[in-house]
Amino acid sequence: MSDNEDKKTDAEQANPMIERMLKARQVLICEAINQDMAKRVTAQLLMMANDSDDDITLFLNSQGGHVEAGDTIHDIIKFIKPRVKIVGTGWVASAGTHIFLAADKEDRVCLPNTRFLIHQPSGGVGGQVTDIAIQAQQIEKMRARLARVIADATGQPFERVMEDIDRDHWMDTQEAIEYGILSRVVSSSADL
Repeated sequence: MSDNEDKKTDAEQANPMIERMLKARQVLICEAINQDMAKRVTAQLLMMANDSDDDITLFLNSQGGHVEAGDTIHDIIKFIKPRVKIVGTGWVASAGTHIFLAADKEDRVCLPNTRFLIHQPSGGVGGQVTDIAIQAQQIEKMRARLARVIADATGQPFERVMEDIDRDHWMDTQEAIEYGILSRVVSSSADL
């Protein structure tokens, strides 16, 4: 058994579709963002980065989810040596947009019917009053951090982003191009 096969999880070895996608240097996120999927996607990205420096294409359709799971994927995309091209499709929302913004702007594209959502983080705050206050402070810090990521990736002023994420801010493809979230719309794989 080769070193690369040793590194594959049992689920990946059992799933021929994932095996073929890894050989094609493609990753699929088509689900809510949580710790389990972040572990899977991170493992796939690290395996491909270990195999070669060739480009990786990530297809992304997600309603968002857990911010820190999104942070993991965002940071790994920036951490690995291979160039990661991200193709948005369907909807790229919330923590999904955070992942999308990890790629360089010229490597952020989408299919024609994609919608984008940016907004502030939310959380299920509960417990004693002091714990609720701590959690609220942490959410506010997270909001500012995510706004900084959006501002840096799009070229928008930080103050505008903070205002825009105060509520759900939906964008179609043209609005997302104008905002700086993506570089262009593609209609076929030949456009990549």
